Amino acid sequence: MRSFSDSYREAGVNIEAGYEGVRLMKEHVARTMIPGVVSDIGGFGGLFAPDMKGMTNPVLVSGTDGVGTKIRIAQLLDKHDTVGIDCVAMCVNDIICCGAKPLFFLDYIALGKNEPEKVATLVSGVAEGCVQAGCALIGGETAEHPGTMAADDYDLAGFSVGLVDKPKVIDHSAMKAGDVILALPSSGIHSNGFSLVRKVFNVEHANLNLHCDELGRTLGEALLEPTVIYVKPVLACIEAAAVKGISHITGGGFFENIPRCLAEGLTAKIEKAAIQTPPIFHMLQRQGRIPEHDMFNTYNMGVGMTVIVAKEDADKALAALKAEGCGAYVIGEIVKSGERVTLC
Repeated sequence: MRSFSDSYREAGVNIEAGYEGVRLMKEHVARTMIPGVVSDIGGFGGLFAPDMKGMTNPVLVSGTDGVGTKIRIAQLLDKHDTVGIDCVAMCVNDIICCGAKPLFFLDYIALGKNEPEKVATLVSGVAEGCVQAGCALIGGETAEHPGTMAADDYDLAGFSVGLVDKPKVIDHSAMKAGDVILALPSSGIHSNGFSLVRKVFNVEHANLNLHCDELGRTLGEALLEPTVIYVKPVLACIEAAAVKGISHITGGGFFENIPRCLAEGLTAKIEKAAIQTPPIFHMLQRQGRIPEHDMFNTYNMGVGMTVIVAKEDADKALAALKAEGCGAYVIGEIVKSGERVTLC
C-alpha cells in the first residue's frame, strides 16, 4: 500500500511531493559520498564512521547556521542552485577555525509549498558545497509549512560536524606581537548583512537583472555570488605552517570576529590600504551612505577569513594557500595594545 493522505493534502501538506523531492535529490547527494558514510538518505538518522587512526584524543567540532535573508535574492531571481553552497559554507568555515576537518552535513528546508524540483535544486547547491568542503551530505529534512509561509517562500539552514585531534586544535595562547595576519579573499558579500543590503538596494523594486558596469555583471549576480568555502586551503595551510589563529569574517565584520581568535592583551592591526575590496562593497557604502566603521563592523569587505601565523612562517602559509587556489595576502600584524582591532 502506497503512503498518501488526502486529508493532509487538503490541509496544505503533500507528503507524496516530499517523496518525489527525495527521489530527485538522490543524484546530488551521491556526489558527496566519502569514506565513512554508513547510511543512505531516507533513514531516521545519518550514520557516519569517522577514521580516527593516528589520533591521540579525537574531538568533535560542530557548527550550525542558515543562509539568512540572502534567500530573498534567490527568490526574486528565481535562482535556487547556489544558496545551498552558502548554507554549507557558513557552517564548515566556522568548524575549520578550530583546525577541524568537516565530516558530514545535514540540511533543513522549510517551504510554504513543497515543489520537488525546487527542493532538488536547493539540495544540488548543498551537495556542491559539501563537495567543495570534502564532507558528506548524510541527511536532512524538508518541511512544508502551509499557512505560516507564503507558497513561494522557503528557508534553508543546516549543521556540520568535524573532527580534530585535541593536540592540533588551534592554540591562540602561542600568539605574540609580530605575528602577521593573512587575508583569504572573499567572493563578495557572502551571506551576512543582507537585511541592510536589501534596504540599500531596494531589491523588492530594483531591476536585479540590469547589467552594472561598476560590477561587470548584474547586481543580482553580484549579490547572489556564493560564499567561498575555505576548508581545503586552510587545512593545507595548517599542514604547512604553525597557525595561531583563524577567524571567519561573517556578521559583525572585523570588529566582532577577529578578536574571537586573539590571545589576551593583543591587537590585530589592520592596514586598510592593503585590503582588496570588491566593487560591490564600494557601491553599497556609497548608495547607503554607510559610515566606514559600520561597513567593517557588518561585512567582510573582501576578507572572508583571516589566518594568523608567525612572521617567519608567512611565506610557507601563503604558498600553501595559493597552491589550493586561494590568493591570500598580508593585511596586518599582531601588536600589544588595549584595543582588539585597529584599522590604520
